Formats: sequence, C-alpha cells, structure tokens
Amino acid sequence: MLSKKDLLGLNDVPKEEIELILDTAVNMKKLLKQGVKKLPNLQGKSVITLFYENSTRTRMSFELASKFMSAVAANISASSSSVAKGETLIDTGKTLDSMCTDVIIIRHPVGGAPALLAQNVKASVINAGDGMNEHPSQGLLDMLTMKERFGELKGLKVAIVGDIKHSRVAKSDIFGLTKMGAEVNLFAPSTLMPSGIDSFGAKICSSREEALSGANVVMGLRLQLERMKGGLFPSVAEYHEFYGINDSHLKLADSNAIVMHPGPVNRGVELSSSAIDADVSLINEQVKSGVAVRMAILSLLTKK
Repeated sequence: MLSKKDLLGLNDVPKEEIELILDTAVNMKKLLKQGVKKLPNLQGKSVITLFYENSTRTRMSFELASKFMSAVAANISASSSSVAKGETLIDTGKTLDSMCTDVIIIRHPVGGAPALLAQNVKASVINAGDGMNEHPSQGLLDMLTMKERFGELKGLKVAIVGDIKHSRVAKSDIFGLTKMGAEVNLFAPSTLMPSGIDSFGAKICSSREEALSGANVVMGLRLQLERMKGGLFPSVAEYHEFYGINDSHLKLADSNAIVMHPGPVNRGVELSSSAIDADVSLINEQVKSGVAVRMAILSLLTKK
C-alpha cells in the first residue's frame, strides 16, 4: 500500500513507493498479456473519472483498469454535468463523496485542482493531469516502459525534446526519473523552456545534438497549441526543422535507443512519421504500460 491516500504528483512520492508501483505494474502487465482481464482487487470499490479536459488514453486506460479489477466504474464529463450549471469543484467532490465513492480520478486545466479536491473529500484522489503542473501516472508508465526495455532506470540517459513549458508530463518524468537515478536532458526553444526547471535535477541543453548524444531514450513532447497565446515560435514547419526529430537525428543517440512520446503525436512536427513508426518506437507500448500502471495505482491506493 502507499503512505498517502492520494496520488497528486511524483515530486512528493518516495523512491521506494515508485519502485513498488512499477513492480506491481510489471505483474499487472504480465497478467494482461496472458489475457487475464478480471481480477478481484477492486471488488466492492467505486471509481469515478472526473475530466474537465479532453482525453483518450488516460481516461480510457483508467476506466479499463478499474473494470479489469472488478470496480464499479463511472465517468463524468464536466461539460455535461452540474459543473456546467456553476457547481464548484469542492461541491462536486462532496457530492461524489456522499455517493460512497472510493476513488476520484481528476483531470483539470488548473494546476493544484486535484490537491484542493483531495483536501475536501474522503475518497482517494488521483491526478490525471492538472494544468501545467504534473501527470504522475504518465510519468510512471513512461518509467515502466523504459524499465522493461533496459532492465533498470539507474544510469539511463533520457532526452526530452519539445514543449517543456506547457508539459505536465515532462515535470513528472523529471521528478520520477531523477529519483530513480536516470539523467534527464532537456531541449526546447527558449520560449518553451520554463525558467528554473533545471533546479528539478534535469540538464538544459543548448542544442538538439547535445541533448540526443548517446541518449538511451529519445522522447518527443506535443506542441500544446491550445495553451499558447502565440508568438512562441515562428511556424510549425520551422519548429520541426530546428526542434523536431527524424531518422538522422536518432543516429546521434545510443545504438539501442528507443523513441517515446506521451501522445497524441503531431506527425511531422515533434517527430517525423518514420521515427514514429520505426521498430525502435515504443509509443504503442507506452499505451499498454498505461493500463498496467493505472491498475497498480488503483490497487495500491485502495489496499488497506
């Protein structure tokens, strides 16, 4: 079991608990590969997904994880709930608490919203992405994918290239990977590199070549145009020219390097189509890891 009732970010999760989640997820993934899709771990538990932003991978993998472990699962879209009538987040949470909800999985455009919810409900709260803050389950599934490929995370060199500023995934990856002993290199246009992020333990690189040189993992990040007000880079085409990754750039990485991306991918922007579809691309494997990791999180949070 985990020491806290909630999973709000990897910044405050001890290394030992990250290891526990990953080890549990490895076992869950083995069961899924064997076709086992009915486990008793969440028998008698109720799980609600409460999403204030659009999602495919995160939402569906949490819902499948809940159902694979025998939970009563339901989802709420803010646009079709009482939120649209003006109900506050805290009131929504208290309503769900009154319905004997055990776990609330929330995605919200405002950083800190899951923490606020967690303070006001008895249910366990899982942060499925809050603003530009964190996305802990994505960070964990990224680490699981790397661990399965390389055996361990300690000593890995991970290059993260793209929209670092708006990426909650990048922050969770940095927190988690550095705790596990990996080296994280960052590269982005200066307008998409948040000040002070190197204080989290990552290295800011001055060129694409520096970031990718000898990397074991090359991770692209989506340009989050919906969060931008414009003027952060000249054009998408120029962005790909100077910050995108294609086959020739991958030659700078380690000979056994893998390609990753949290998705959805803008083909021809962060990554070329050939890089996305390459044999070394584990983007679809990340999706498989996502269900297993979320099964592990749900199981450990509800274990007494």
